[in-house]
Amino acid sequence: MVINPDDLEPKRPMPKAVDLETMSIEGLEEHIQDLEAEIARTREVIGRKKAARAGAESFFKK
Repeated sequence: MVINPDDLEPKRPMPKAVDLETMSIEGLEEHIQDLEAEIARTREVIGRKKAARAGAESFFKK
């Protein structure tokens, strides 16, 4: 059985949803920018983890 290291990480609770209806247009645009920055940061981490996994897999396949 293969254990995925991601399965060992504790599950984080989902953050509480922001009430978008009460936000101004400027606030909504800022919220989008914050979310896009977080998505970019998350994608960078995913890329590093995939590269590390690929390196490990190629090492152990030899």
